[in-house]
Formats: sequence, structure tokens, C-alpha cells
Amino acid sequence: MHTFLARVGQLLFHVFVLLDLKGVESAKGKYAQMLFRDLFEDYSNALRPVEDTDKALNVSLQITLSQIKDVDERNQILTAYLWIRLSWYDAYLKWDRDEYDGLDSIRIPSNMVWRPDIVLYNKADDEFSEPVNTNVVLRYDGKITWDSPAITKSSCVVDVSYFPFDNQQCNLTFGSWTYNGNQVDIINTMDSGDLSDFVENVEWEMQGMPAVKNVITYGCCSEPYPDITFTLILKRRSSFYIFNLLIPCVMISFLAPLGFYLPADSGEKVSLGVTVLLALTVFQLMVAESMPPSESVPLIGKYYIATMTMITASTALTIIIMNIHLCGPEAKPIPRWARIVILDYMSKIFFVYDVGENCTSPQSDSDTKSNGSVPSYEDYEKEQEPYSSLGCPLSGSGNFSCDIDTNKKLNGHLGGHYALQKEISETHCCAHCNRYRVLTNNIEYITNWYREQKAISAKGIEWKKVAKVMDRFFMWVFFSMVFFMSILIIAQAV
Repeated sequence: MHTFLARVGQLLFHVFVLLDLKGVESAKGKYAQMLFRDLFEDYSNALRPVEDTDKALNVSLQITLSQIKDVDERNQILTAYLWIRLSWYDAYLKWDRDEYDGLDSIRIPSNMVWRPDIVLYNKADDEFSEPVNTNVVLRYDGKITWDSPAITKSSCVVDVSYFPFDNQQCNLTFGSWTYNGNQVDIINTMDSGDLSDFVENVEWEMQGMPAVKNVITYGCCSEPYPDITFTLILKRRSSFYIFNLLIPCVMISFLAPLGFYLPADSGEKVSLGVTVLLALTVFQLMVAESMPPSESVPLIGKYYIATMTMITASTALTIIIMNIHLCGPEAKPIPRWARIVILDYMSKIFFVYDVGENCTSPQSDSDTKSNGSVPSYEDYEKEQEPYSSLGCPLSGSGNFSCDIDTNKKLNGHLGGHYALQKEISETHCCAHCNRYRVLTNNIEYITNWYREQKAISAKGIEWKKVAKVMDRFFMWVFFSMVFFMSILIIAQAV
């Protein structure tokens, strides 16, 4: 029974408390209505709310950066999402809290009170937009706080000299448009913008937002005009550009020197250089489309231009080397200095061997002969030396005769080869010598023609070797250039 009565008592207590709170709220609402009528009965929002017009009205400014929406390098426009807080004291909007049941603040539409005409000086929006008509908080001591969101488009001088490893500084300058410093003075509440609610950007890294107050006297007026400039310090996140623009360019650049290693007989040396040049041109156009048309060339653009110049030079050198490679029998002999410098020294440095030689060691003479090479005339004379003591002439034209001892001489020298066992008549000997003379003349003609052809082909082979040595030399030169250019761009970026 006692427990039941206790619960009923608690329930009645809560009911009385709720009724009392509702009465208090209704009472405060009544006092708020009365306060609103009393304050704005004779109030005008057209004039500056100061009791002494010779004194300046202090306006506090605080900027909270919420998000960087876009940085347009080509049009040099920064789009940002800001929260702007303005606070000032209105001398005609004060009340005694005791007269209004302790009411210390009310919220009213901002267009009902006087507002400072604080604008963004470096605004770059196509259409002029007014501030958002949000409510203001009015305190009993006359302090008005106005918080309004804004999406601003401001001009920003973008320096793309070190793109994509660049840092940018964009300014947001706020000041009164019509009031000078003697009428409205802007006070910065913080040394920098508020970044506590900043949403990270995928392309830009926010490194700071310092604020500086400036007092400028323009040529049109003698009065000072104060303003507050917030500087956004931005650093570009370069990973996207490294993987999509820089690394492909470096890889394509290392393909260009390989054109010198490509065999000249393949017919693709010039085609490779032209293809690489066209690929770099496509990447250069991609960079140029996103950059502003200014005199400052981006760092990656300089790298592209240097690489394209190098590839153009390599293609031109490839054409010259191809002409050297295709020098035929009508070409002049190789100069002595080229033979010493290129064929004797540089060929050993760059491991260039003659045509038909192995990549690691020269081919031996025995291997050359075993591959079906034609024997020289000296070798043929050594093989035919036993016939030289015969009375038959081996060359020339004219009458000749065989002596009586031809049978013995032929038997003495050729007995081991043919095993002749009977005498050879003088008529048979002369007929044999005549046929042998004709055969010898034919062999001499073939041997001389082979020597001439070998000398002619040797001249062409030497020019091909000169071209191959120059190919290897320029290949390593251009490899070194590409390597040092890549190191240089990385060093400037760091």
C-alpha cells in the first residue's frame, strides 16, 4: 500500500513539473514577443548602429574553411566552401534581462538588422551573389553574431613552373565595400583560418591558412581601407601525375636509345624513333590542355620538350648511320683516322665484332675454311707443284714441245698418284699439257675475280662495322642523357 502511494506521488510530481516548464516556456515566448516589439519599434537597419558617428564600428571576422572544391589552373580560379562568422555590437539593440524574465538572446532574420557589407575583394564568380539570409543571434548587450555558409570563387595566381610538384598560395581578401576604416574597422579574431572541420582534398594538401590585416589607402580616396587576407597554402598531391604522366614518359624515353641497338637490316630503326616521338607528343598535348597559357613552362613540360628534342636528334643520327651502313662498293675507302679511332679502339670498347664473328670471341681461321670458303690461288699452286717440273708450259699461248724424258719425269713425280706403268708417247704428253694450260688459265681468272669481289665486299663490311660502332656509341650517350634528365627532374621536385 505504501509503495503504491509513493509511486502515485512521484507521478503527480512529474506532471506538475512538466506543467510548470510549459508555463515557463510560454512565459518566455511571451517575453520574446514583447522584446521583439520593443526593440524593432523604432529601429532602422539602413544606418550604422553607433551612438557617436565619429567612432568606428568594430566588426570581428572569422573564416572556417570546410572544403576546397576545385583549383582551376587554366582559368586560375579557386572554388572553396567557407563558413563566415561576423560579430559586432549594435548600440540600439540592447535590453535589460530582468525586465524580460532573464531572456538573454534571441534569433531573428539577418535582414532585419544592420549588416556590414563585408565582401570578397578578389571574387571571380560570373554572377554576383548576396550572402545567405540566415538568422543572427542577438544578445542582451547588443552583440550580434552572424554565421553564414558561402561557396566562393576567387582569383588565384597559379604558378605551374614545378608542376606536378608545385606549391600554390591562394588569397581570400575580405573587406568592407563602402565603409572606410574610420567607419568600420575589421578585426581578425584568429591569426589563421579555422581548419578544424576541413575535409581533405584528393588533389591538394592543405598546409596552412595564415591571416594578415592590411590597411590600404587607394588613389581615389584619402581614407584608409582595412582588409583581412587569408592565404591558403596548398601542396599538390603528385602521385596521380607521377603514375599517369611522368613514369610513362620516362619509360618511353628509355625506348629511344634502343633504336640504335636495333639491327640496321631490320628496316625499323627510323620507325621506332618516329613512333616514340608521336607518343611523347600525345602526352605533351595532355599536359598543355590542363595548364594555363603562360610564359612559365611546367617542369614536366620541360622534360617532355627535352626528351622530344633528344629523340629527334637520335632519329636524325639514325638516318645518317643508315646511310653509312648502306655504303656499297662505290664508296670511298675508310679514312685512316676513322680506321684507327673507330675500328681499332671504339669497337673494342663497345664490344663490336666483325660480320660473322661470335658475340664473345672472334672466329678462328680453321672454322672459316671449314664453312666452305674458296681456297686462294697460292694454295692451288702448292697443290700443283709436282707438275711444275714437267716440260709442258702451264700458261701462255704459243708453240711448245715435250722432250723425250717426259715419260720418266711424269712417272717419277706422279707415280704415287696414278701408278703409270707404261710409256707415254710425245703426242699424248703434248695433248695433256695443252688441256692443263687451258684449265690453269680458267682457274687464274676465277681466283682473280674472287679476290676482286672479296676486296669490294671487304670495303662494304668495314663501313657496316663503322655504322655499328657509331650505333653503340650513341646508344650509350643517349641512355646517359635520359638517366641524367630523369635524375634532374626528380632533384628539382625534391
